[in-house]
Amino acid sequence: MAVVWLGVVFYQKKDDADQRAKAMQAAKQMGVNLMTVDYNSAQKDLDRILSGATGDLKNQLGTQAKIFVDSVTKAQTKSTVDQVDAAVVSIDGDSAEVMVSLNGMVSNPKVPGGVKRPYRYLMDLTRSGDRWLVSKLEMVPS
Repeated sequence: MAVVWLGVVFYQKKDDADQRAKAMQAAKQMGVNLMTVDYNSAQKDLDRILSGATGDLKNQLGTQAKIFVDSVTKAQTKSTVDQVDAAVVSIDGDSAEVMVSLNGMVSNPKVPGGVKRPYRYLMDLTRSGDRWLVSKLEMVPS
């Protein structure tokens, strides 16, 4: 009986660690997706962002899609990421809170050399099947 119990505990701990890593990776990917935008592929970039979102966040981003694509295209914005870090703040079953820190380089014709900017996001994630999706997103002052 003790061996069975130890086996269950072992696999539960392993699953917890796996889910923690998956939630953190999903949040990091959302951060990268949010900051990797090119006016030549704005709709594709937006679709990639939407694929990692769920619930109210996905609905909100979807309703602002045309504004996003039009403004990125009009300003000829390009942005890239050169560093991404993340930490799980909390995780419980099918929900997690993750802080994501990244450094981006944003450029357009008025600033062709680009400007480095730090970004910090606090993300709420929801597990849907085997995927973690961002359900809430908040910018945190750096």
